[in-house]
Amino acid sequence: MSSPGREVVGVDTRQKIEVLGRSAQYDLCGQACGTEASRVRDDLDRWIYPALLPDGKRINLLKILLTNACENDCHYCANRASRNFRRISFTPEELAYTFDQMHRKGLVRGLFLSSGVCNAARTMDRMIATVELVRRRYAFPGYVHLKILPGATFAHVERAVQLANRVSVNLEAPNPERLARIAPPKDFTAHLLQPLRWASRLIAEGQGQRASVSQTTQFVVGAAGETDRELLSTTARLYREVALARVYFSAFQPIVDTPLEDHPPTLPLREHRLYQSDFILRRYGFTFEDLVFDDSGNLPSEADPKLTWAQAHPECFPVEVNRASREELLRIPGIGPTSASRILKLRRQGRFCQLSDLRKVGAVAKRAAPFILLNGKQPPFQLSLW
Repeated sequence: MSSPGREVVGVDTRQKIEVLGRSAQYDLCGQACGTEASRVRDDLDRWIYPALLPDGKRINLLKILLTNACENDCHYCANRASRNFRRISFTPEELAYTFDQMHRKGLVRGLFLSSGVCNAARTMDRMIATVELVRRRYAFPGYVHLKILPGATFAHVERAVQLANRVSVNLEAPNPERLARIAPPKDFTAHLLQPLRWASRLIAEGQGQRASVSQTTQFVVGAAGETDRELLSTTARLYREVALARVYFSAFQPIVDTPLEDHPPTLPLREHRLYQSDFILRRYGFTFEDLVFDDSGNLPSEADPKLTWAQAHPECFPVEVNRASREELLRIPGIGPTSASRILKLRRQGRFCQLSDLRKVGAVAKRAAPFILLNGKQPPFQLSLW
């Protein structure tokens, strides 16, 4: 094993891809992007990750760190400075060439580049140089997601927005107090929130050279003792203030040789409920004030957040499907944006009278039944499900 912070020499490109690809699994580009089940190996044993693009298309990404060496000592992180493991790095030229070769072979269609932090300015310079080579020397026009490191300068953020299709800053925790518990060296406002604000302003001004540049962030769930209320309050505020495309939630998993190695892991169900809540905030017209929390400030685990809201507001139901607005339809459990649009279109041609009519448009009729009227009548088994 190498000494903490000391880079191993004599490591070939294939080994670097393996080690730094594995190290990148903690940065998310999809709800399951960091899991063993979601990634696949190519013919040279390199890790390839499927990712969902902003337009809804799925592509394979080379998701990798420029280096796993890091000067920060975050309590939960596999790459923390005082952890004893092998440290290696790519040069910008080496990584750009490797990506180009993988792209030419049809193994990947995009790049997700992150890094450990060895002097934020110097590391950001090298990350940007890598993407500049990918864009200019190798004329790659496709998808690039570039992480902005804590403490990046405005110039770094500006260049990242010009080069990438998506940029992101990992907030890690919902507020300064929680961040101090897991990442004491980092300043929540200056190191993390400020780059998000810069990126938001630059994107709004149209500084990106690529169409529809967007930004995201990521939280580590459960490591800092934060509540779901704290996470989702910050999430809702970020959507309003910096126009995030979306938020990722990473359920904390303890790592050996870190201060939190004995901390209990976060249950996948908690992460799932956070994603469900985030989805109805982004796609269903819900607000943070609509979300229902238990006495401890967390989302109830026994039901999804939309069903929990409906059960807490009996005065809003039943809703007549044949007269409801889109907003009212989206409040009904079992009806989503796609099925709501289909209902609005098809009811011009005729009335919805049976649960089978809802099934035909993609709604989950059994979930909707307790909350609706169909042509003035309750579905037959509604009362037994209420």
